[in-house]
Amino acid sequence: MNTEHFNLQRKVSAYKGIVKNTRAYREVWKNSLKDLIIKQLTDISTDVELEGKVEVKAELENLEAVVFSLGDVKSGMYQEVNESIKRHLIKHNGSLIYQQLFNGKIIVIINYPYIENYGKPHPPKTVAIYRPEELKEPFMVRHLEELITEITNWEDYDDDEPNKKIGFKFNFENHGQGAVDE
Repeated sequence: MNTEHFNLQRKVSAYKGIVKNTRAYREVWKNSLKDLIIKQLTDISTDVELEGKVEVKAELENLEAVVFSLGDVKSGMYQEVNESIKRHLIKHNGSLIYQQLFNGKIIVIINYPYIENYGKPHPPKTVAIYRPEELKEPFMVRHLEELITEITNWEDYDDDEPNKKIGFKFNFENHGQGAVDE
């Protein structure tokens, strides 16, 4: 091999290795990981009495997702259309998502609760990205713990913690524009 091409050859080899890993990661997802995630989420949530539904979103091959959803409910708020009709606002209780990325790795995301037609939903939180062999039960327990912590904070929102944000972003600060000390 031409010595001038040595650096390029190393990069080509690295590229081929990454592409090979992508194919392998996708196979692991299909053959075992997807089912393992479903089983673990189901078993853990049953064990701790966390009501949720596990479903697979499979609209695109090799971009599937396993979603642990806490469901949808009436928010308790409604618009009175007339004396006999009330239009309820639906509350989405949040979810934990394990989704394949284009390269076969798995991204873990928390979707925050939100109430339809009431402010803007809080952007999803990326928890981590894993190679399939890294994703084990202790991580899934921690992911569910983080989901519960995040949605508990959302549900318990008040002004005691000014940096706490929920599905919509209010900014009560004046940013120095004629602020008056009380």
